[in-house]
Amino acid sequence: MASALTAPVSDATSEDCSQSVSTTTSDNAVSAPGRAAHTVSARSQIRMGRAAATGQGLSWLTLVVIALFHVGAVAALFLFSWPRMLVAAAIYVLAINVGVGMCYHRLLTHRGYQVPKWLEYLMTVFATLSLEGGPIFWVSTHRVHHQLSDREGDPHTPRDGGWWAHTGWILFGEALHAQTEALARYSPDLRRDRVHVWLSKYHWLPITLSGLALFAGGWYWGGGWVNGVAMLLWGVCLRVTIGLHATWLVNSATHLWGSRRFETKDDSRNSWWVALLTGGEGWHNNHHAHPVSVRHGLKWYELDPNFWGIWLLAKVRLARKIQVAKFDPANPRPAQM
Repeated sequence: MASALTAPVSDATSEDCSQSVSTTTSDNAVSAPGRAAHTVSARSQIRMGRAAATGQGLSWLTLVVIALFHVGAVAALFLFSWPRMLVAAAIYVLAINVGVGMCYHRLLTHRGYQVPKWLEYLMTVFATLSLEGGPIFWVSTHRVHHQLSDREGDPHTPRDGGWWAHTGWILFGEALHAQTEALARYSPDLRRDRVHVWLSKYHWLPITLSGLALFAGGWYWGGGWVNGVAMLLWGVCLRVTIGLHATWLVNSATHLWGSRRFETKDDSRNSWWVALLTGGEGWHNNHHAHPVSVRHGLKWYELDPNFWGIWLLAKVRLARKIQVAKFDPANPRPAQM
């Protein structure tokens, strides 16, 4: 699951990039008629993975930004109050569950369902509050991850080390989060959309405005600047830091520990505790077996709040063409097999 501010770039590509990057439907999932695969020629691909990234050197800007958010998160713990925690929790749900899980991942990357454009844009704005980059960056990186999962060129495979998969991969390489032209080759569907291009370029704007609003609101309704600072630390720094680590755990933990229902070609695993932190994204082996399916929890006990959110949108007629895996317990097999 993509969650980076940086990625390496090079004109050269590895042998593992000889095939095109694509997102596919399958015989084990309800297909999306007429949906074109997103492909890019090997010559045009951007090299990712540890071997390519470390050669680009450390990204000091990314390191400083991430460090400052962690410092702010620790400071927030000394300024606890229930209203601050509730505000942070509410924004967390909008950013991580609605934004990253339901929008960036299941809607924009895999096109597992459709919503009206105004709602798609609103959910994308929520996603930018996670500090995980704009839509073109996030979607492009995640599509590369699926095509080269746990092989050379995968941006964050634990085969390059657990720390690398969790955090290290975002600290090296040239920043690409605002370079839509370089990454849009992996997401031509988003490149054709002016709003997504704009949000990719100015993805930092919503979180900045939210921080200013939290500070002003905390000061006005809390009776002083101390409450304004505390609300900023809880609603931005601590909330973002927890969300980043939750998303990074999908990159690292769910390729290291957990159960494997499907014999996929990668190391993906199902992790109940990562699913709790991310709204269902921890059922990662299920997802890699059926990437287009918007339902990741395939058993009744596999809690999947992000899917429930999509289900609710369908009930109020705001979601359609929903792709759900047809899981056969007697013959469990990946959709791509």
